[in-house]
This record gives sequence, C-alpha cells and structure tokens, in this order.
Amino acid sequence: MRAVIQRVKKTTLSVDGELISEIPFGLAVYLGVKVGDTEKNAQAMAKKIAALRIFEDENGKMNKSVKEVGGEILLISQFTLLGDCSHGNRPSFIEAERPEKANPLYEYTAALLRESGVTVKQGVFGADMKIRQYNDGPVTIIYET
Repeated sequence: MRAVIQRVKKTTLSVDGELISEIPFGLAVYLGVKVGDTEKNAQAMAKKIAALRIFEDENGKMNKSVKEVGGEILLISQFTLLGDCSHGNRPSFIEAERPEKANPLYEYTAALLRESGVTVKQGVFGADMKIRQYNDGPVTIIYET
C-alpha cells in the first residue's frame, strides 16, 4: 500500500456535483492498494496513519497525532499512486491492485482507523471525485507498507 498523507484544514469531496464527504481539519489520505497487498498491509498502514505525529503541540513542535488534536481523516482511494512513469511518458498501472481486491482493503483500512478512535470520512471507490483541499503547512508525508 502507498499513501500520500496531507495535513489539511477544511476539505471536501464531491461526486457528480454532490457533496459526499467533508472534514473541518485533519488529514487527507490518498490510498493506493498494490498488487499482493493483504490485511497485514492495511493494519500497518492504519496504525501508522493514526499515530503519525504531524500536528503542532503547545510549543509549535510537530508532536501530536490527528486523534490527539481532535481532527478527522478523509480517506480517498487512488490507484494512480501506483503509476510507474519510469519508461516513457504514459504511466503504467500494472502495480495497482484490481478493484475487486483493492476495495475491500480500502474499506478495511477505513474500519481500522475508526477503531483507533478517529472520525473517518471516505470518498467513493472508483468514482471521478472532485476534492477541494486547503493544505495546512503544507505538511505532506508519503508512506508505503
């Protein structure tokens, strides 16, 4: 699994002009499922995202997790994170897992994050999503299991 984790202020996600999800502040997490990923990968990913200390404490140091600051997570499936551009200019998505295997792992990751005590909103798997995001910092972390 590969994730791009961004610290954000108000972030919204729409499909076909309809608002689907919205968070006031927290993390926008773009999640790609790679061929061969398992529930073990999802567990490691959820554990890392929930514990990642990228929010400022009272001393202005990045030392708090999304849960500690009362933030929310907007979890967005994004197979294009697995795009390989090393040969030519058209990305190859051969490393991205098929939807019938990727979606359950995406849903499982969301469930694990909720179990950790964080409010999680989601996108629509496989949909053409429009995301309005107000980056905070900006702080962007790339994590791979």
